[in-house]
Amino acid sequence: MKLIIRWLLLACALVLLTQLDPGIQVRSFGSALWAAFIIGLLNAFVRPLLILLTLPVTVLSMGLFLFVINALTFQMASGLLDGFHVQGFWHALLGSVLYSVFSLVIDVALERMMGPRMMPGPPPQ
Repeated sequence: MKLIIRWLLLACALVLLTQLDPGIQVRSFGSALWAAFIIGLLNAFVRPLLILLTLPVTVLSMGLFLFVINALTFQMASGLLDGFHVQGFWHALLGSVLYSVFSLVIDVALERMMGPRMMPGPPPQ
């Protein structure tokens, strides 16, 4: 249940991003749902690979290159979907930073409202 609520709220965050940055367009709420899903998949599978491949640059830039990786995954999602469009790198950078902030706020709010995630395994003794 918590995952579905988080997904819906992240889609709402994408719709809000269109109001804050004119370079980001979402055709409909359904497109925002798909975009939130694709961004989540890219962050889970592609982003760790990009971080690993660019580790030397990330270390040399003291972690600032992670902003570039986030922008690239945000723009990658735009390229995979028809109803979600990001006009350029700078809009992707701003959008990914704002989306990350919204995601953090959503995670903290859900944590306080619904409690911590339950990890599978034996109960504590």
